[in-house]
Amino acid sequence: MHEAVGDSRHPYPRHVPVASPRVTDEPRDPVSVEPRCRWHPDRETLLSCSSCGTPMCPDCAHTAAVGIKCRECAGLSSAPRTRRPDLALRTGGASLTVGIIGLCVAIAVISLAQGVTLSGANTGISLDLGLYGPFVQDGQWYRILTSGFVHAGIIHLLFDMIVLWWLGGALERYAGSLRFGAIYLASLVWGAAGALLLAPDALTVGASGGVYGLMAALLVLERQQGIALLGSGVGIFLLLNLAITFVIPGISIGGHLGGLAGGLLAALVLSGFGRGHMAHGRLAPAIVAGMTAVIVGGVAMAVLVA
Repeated sequence: MHEAVGDSRHPYPRHVPVASPRVTDEPRDPVSVEPRCRWHPDRETLLSCSSCGTPMCPDCAHTAAVGIKCRECAGLSSAPRTRRPDLALRTGGASLTVGIIGLCVAIAVISLAQGVTLSGANTGISLDLGLYGPFVQDGQWYRILTSGFVHAGIIHLLFDMIVLWWLGGALERYAGSLRFGAIYLASLVWGAAGALLLAPDALTVGASGGVYGLMAALLVLERQQGIALLGSGVGIFLLLNLAITFVIPGISIGGHLGGLAGGLLAALVLSGFGRGHMAHGRLAPAIVAGMTAVIVGGVAMAVLVA
């Protein structure tokens, strides 16, 4: 037995209008001026889908026959695409990394002409450009930077340059030359500060401070992508090198730890002090001021402890 709905004059049920739920816009970030990617809210972007107008970051943009579309309008899955640093040895897209390596190699050639051995420091250009506390105290502040381009022999040079190409090339291709250069510079000066803090009377050379800073920056980048802090190849590589730092004599512990701290500080500042993305965030005046403070602070620290 079926229950009749409506009266006999209307065999079909009457349509009763139902008030639709009120739709409210999501609250906007009062601090940000630029729109943010729908799938990556921590990324500010000027890109938008040509079909639906949804803001999207470069990772979520897909080139179509007409315009640039988001993942949904392009017919792909709604899961965001995550781009990771490419740690493979490859060429192209890392001009600043290549330039730094070229400068280090050029200085090494001069060292060879002065009689440097395969594994020992020479007494020529290392004394001219290396980091030494009493010389820094005398006003030779340029050593804070130049010491990162001088190496104590060919073996030292080869190890640093291979790791610099591996990590630096990947980071520069992902984050761009400007951000990579800022991170590397901050790592060098803070590495010098660490070396002078623990061993001001030792002659220190090498790009290891910059390399350790790149490791720290890559860890910050991976952490922002949802990867466990030490659950990747970079984290394992960092732990291995830290173990070598404390086990093998003659390695600048302060230089490595200082570079690590400098790269960490620089990466956090570039990520909007932890609120944004290191590679995709807008370089707002506060971030530029923060990076300047990190670099100048590292130089001041090196001069103070020399």
